[in-house]
Amino acid sequence: MNWPQKRVALANGIELDVVDTGPTDAPALIFLHGFPENHRTWRNQIAHFEDRFRCVAPDQRGYRGSSTPENVEDYTPDKLVGDVFLLADALGIGEFTIVGHDWGGAIAWGVAMAGEQMGRVPRAVIANAPHHAVFQKLLYTSPVQREASQYMRGFRDPAKDELVKEHGLFGILEDQINWDAPDKMEPEERAILLKDWQDRDTAFAMLNWYRAGPIDIPPLDAPYEVPEGWSPPELPKLTIPTLVIWAQDDLALPPENTAELGNYVDNLTLVEVPDCGHFVPWEAPEAVNAAMDAFLRDTN
Repeated sequence: MNWPQKRVALANGIELDVVDTGPTDAPALIFLHGFPENHRTWRNQIAHFEDRFRCVAPDQRGYRGSSTPENVEDYTPDKLVGDVFLLADALGIGEFTIVGHDWGGAIAWGVAMAGEQMGRVPRAVIANAPHHAVFQKLLYTSPVQREASQYMRGFRDPAKDELVKEHGLFGILEDQINWDAPDKMEPEERAILLKDWQDRDTAFAMLNWYRAGPIDIPPLDAPYEVPEGWSPPELPKLTIPTLVIWAQDDLALPPENTAELGNYVDNLTLVEVPDCGHFVPWEAPEAVNAAMDAFLRDTN
């Protein structure tokens, strides 16, 4: 499951390394990976769908060999969402289904909202990535979610930069979340990530996704209540068919994130994956592929 990558220059000056496989005249799926991975998050899905769909999977801005602008403000969500549409433009893709996991899923929510308004995104598939409004409310009110998200405060803390300078991204991952899953990930895939994480420039670029994000993460000793005057962000309600796949043993994003999704998505299909951790695309590839198969067939 190795595909060549090509360099794609976007109209905003960003360049992305991109897998583009499958029939060019077939319906397009654009896959967005999350932190701290790369396009290979979706290796099992690309292999499964490339005979029927055009599968496009970039290493996103700040990852691996793709452009790594230096400033935190270069990683605000509007720019990351914009990259996806500019990538589609550069590849001559008008309409596409967006597929995202983790941070890629967070951007996929934004792409789906904007793409529905533009008439370019008829469907969305999102795996273990909370809706922005649901997630922020839980950070205020849920002890489970707030405790699980304290690592994000560490990722934003400049005092942790020395760990990254000395040990690469693995230094801060080990410090904040004790990240490692050698029993779940293929050894060759783990080796790829460990090598990627040694690049200091990309390490800081990847952390800038957290540092530029608008989410408020209260400390553990803050009151567990919605702050006075806070209301959910005014985001358009999604009406396009949307498949949400949620692994039930995700320690960072517990299943309570799906409870209020119906308030923000009219045409929602929720598939729960038991006995699976956060990285559902490769921890439970058969379940993800089956859910996507059924969804893409039923919404064709």
